[in-house]
Amino acid sequence: MSLQTIIILLLIGLAAGALSGLVGVGGGIIIVPALVYFLHFSQKSAQGTSLGILLLPVGILAVMEYYKQGYVDIKVVLIVSIAFIIGGYLGGKLTMVISNEKVKKIFAVFMLLMAIKMLFFEKRKITDIKDPHTSSEQATENNK
Repeated sequence: MSLQTIIILLLIGLAAGALSGLVGVGGGIIIVPALVYFLHFSQKSAQGTSLGILLLPVGILAVMEYYKQGYVDIKVVLIVSIAFIIGGYLGGKLTMVISNEKVKKIFAVFMLLMAIKMLFFEKRKITDIKDPHTSSEQATENNK
């Protein structure tokens, strides 16, 4: 592996880690496109490598900071993690039978739809998952 490749990988990791801690994104939104466009990975190789990175507890320090401030709902983490394991297995199996180009297009459409939703459509707060730093008056106001 060349020094240039190592530097690119370190920059990708730093960007993904910083954005993960900042806004909760990293693997799919930062690592996958960066591996595809900067290091010319195939879509499937980039996704597999990103999943390999996420397999390790790489976000543990960011999670600890959020947890200390009361922003981690352990019950939700456990439920979503169990579903994520099952979904990850099924999605991985499905991906292996789809062409690399189709997988890349599915990924791009998904990111585009999520961006459009976040930019242009109202987000409704779920009231049974409380923000520990929002007063009950603010929470009521936000849900109107």
